[in-house]
Amino acid sequence: MKKLFTFLFCLLGFVELKAQMPHDGIYMNKKLACGALIYGNSSWTNYWENGLKRDNPNIGRLTTQSVTAMIAYGIKRDLNVIAMIPYVKTDASQGNLMSQQGLQDAAVFIKAKSKTYDGITAHGVVGFSVPVTNYVPDFMPMSIGLGAKTLIVRGMLSYALPKNIYLNSSIAYQVRSQVKADRDAYLAGSKLYQTDMVAVPDAFDAALRLGYLKKDNQLELFAEHFSCIKGDDIRRNDMPFLTNDMTMTSVGIYGKFQPKSVGVNARLAYVVDGQNVGQSTTVSIGLLYLFKVK
Repeated sequence: MKKLFTFLFCLLGFVELKAQMPHDGIYMNKKLACGALIYGNSSWTNYWENGLKRDNPNIGRLTTQSVTAMIAYGIKRDLNVIAMIPYVKTDASQGNLMSQQGLQDAAVFIKAKSKTYDGITAHGVVGFSVPVTNYVPDFMPMSIGLGAKTLIVRGMLSYALPKNIYLNSSIAYQVRSQVKADRDAYLAGSKLYQTDMVAVPDAFDAALRLGYLKKDNQLELFAEHFSCIKGDDIRRNDMPFLTNDMTMTSVGIYGKFQPKSVGVNARLAYVVDGQNVGQSTTVSIGLLYLFKVK
């Protein structure tokens, strides 16, 4: 029910060692690259059916596990490219819903920044993701993804404060394609559509991050909000669907330690409020390897 994405990247070398994500203000120098392997675990027992918070004995605890391979590369000091592909597995502790697993969506991001004025730097990110396997997107909440091709445009402002403290704010718009469902007709709201093509609602997300960054150490607190632009609600005692208006607000903490070319990072996030999503706790831990590209 909750679409899980974890973006964990890094910076190499004999320069400052930093973690990089498509939604932060950190960059790698020219011809520096980082490979990362990230394990993620997201689970929930309660979810919001429209605005009603409830459990479901036919699901019990839904657990989504993922292993994501990533690479980041510095084209220039102020221009980076980031690519990733996750393998995802879902499982329900109760009922007879069959677990799903497989490669999900491959994604590529280009991130660029402006010059810094009075400690403030503007950033722009453009990304695109596309499913790489023929998974079933409408078997929710067991599906491993939404199955939509997605264009993401993000704007950010980062503010460098004294004593290695930083403040980062971002907002993004996600344009989603139609999805071919595994059915001949479907209900969206109160209307019946006699087609297998489903219009997945566009979405936006926004975040605020406060952190500390110095050489091989990073610690960050964050608040994130995600919401579809439109959509319907889960009907009483029904399964979720691709047309649902999914909304969630989460808070969490992120940290990284990388004394040399090998490092680790970790992230913890908890959904505090939502609509048509699970109240999930998400934990991830990553192994980072930094190298120079000749």
